[in-house]
Amino acid sequence: MGISKSQLKLITSLSQKKYRQKHGLFIAEGIKVVNELLNSAFEVELIFCTNDFETMLPENKVTRVSETELKKISTLKSPNKVFSLFKIPEEKSIQNSGLILALDAINDPGNLGTIIRLCDWFGISQLICSKDTVDCYNQKVVQASMGSLTRINIKYLDLKDYISESRFPTFIADMNGENIYQTNVPKEGILIMGNEANGVSEEIKNQVQHKVSIPRFGETQRTESLNVATAAAILISEFKRNP
Repeated sequence: MGISKSQLKLITSLSQKKYRQKHGLFIAEGIKVVNELLNSAFEVELIFCTNDFETMLPENKVTRVSETELKKISTLKSPNKVFSLFKIPEEKSIQNSGLILALDAINDPGNLGTIIRLCDWFGISQLICSKDTVDCYNQKVVQASMGSLTRINIKYLDLKDYISESRFPTFIADMNGENIYQTNVPKEGILIMGNEANGVSEEIKNQVQHKVSIPRFGETQRTESLNVATAAAILISEFKRNP
């Protein structure tokens, strides 16, 4: 049957956020990611796959294609048997319980995808993103999250308003903050990670009660900062470790 011109046009358009929002669809590739999504509450729209990919989906959802055709629509260096379109689910409300991770203007899709996986690993079920954080349905984010996207409640909102209305203790990652290894952190609270280049915005900083940092142990002390996903992993681990 192959890929039609209209399908190709749709797929191409989904590389842009405005068209993902317009059509309510996003792209996922690869056996692991697609199977994770198929086994979740996410609803599949279309699947393009080679004969090597097994699926119990109805025929109207599946288009069998050659490896050559798959390469034409894939963004992966080595296309992996299946390329799919899934429906973007409606956002759910945030439940104020446990540790909540908040992101302030995270730009890199790989960082966001990794942070979503971290949330899944550490049992953080809720992730708040400022409106200028990269779209979680960006294809690179979906791939980097490796299926964890299906298990994390992600909500985009005005971070400043959310913090001002929250009764939870709030922490930001800041180079000048208190040493995280010497800080008593609560089981419930909001941890905010900032932009890769500029950190947490001044507006948010001015609202937050607590600032925490990760000390440098290197002898030269020349490393300026950690990657935001790496820093998030260390800080979350400390929040989770404390009794």
